Amino acid sequence: QGRLAESGGGLVQPGGSLTLGCSASGLIFTTFRMSWYRQIGDGERELVATISNAGGYKDYAESVQGRFTISRDNEQKVTYLQMNDLKPEDTAVYYCQARKVTGMRVDYWGQGTQVTVSA
Repeated sequence: QGRLAESGGGLVQPGGSLTLGCSASGLIFTTFRMSWYRQIGDGERELVATISNAGGYKDYAESVQGRFTISRDNEQKVTYLQMNDLKPEDTAVYYCQARKVTGMRVDYWGQGTQVTVSA
């Protein structure tokens, strides 16, 4: 059974930076595409960034393009989200998702980490 554990959330001032980490276990990491989502209150989860299983393809939500960078370390089984120039509207719970790229669809989610951008 795959497990994901996020880390790195916290309180930061507008214009500041944070790096989130997502550690994976119990799965063949290189067969999963990794993504970061965020959710504000009871709203829908919004896809923030995604990276292919080999790391060669990345995509971002328009709202974070140029400010956030997704990366992964396939040896350490960790996915990162570097967030720069943070804005109050980036405040949300951030979730890591792993989606299997072949065969039967399999998704794993982390428990989420709170990011608060406030002066």
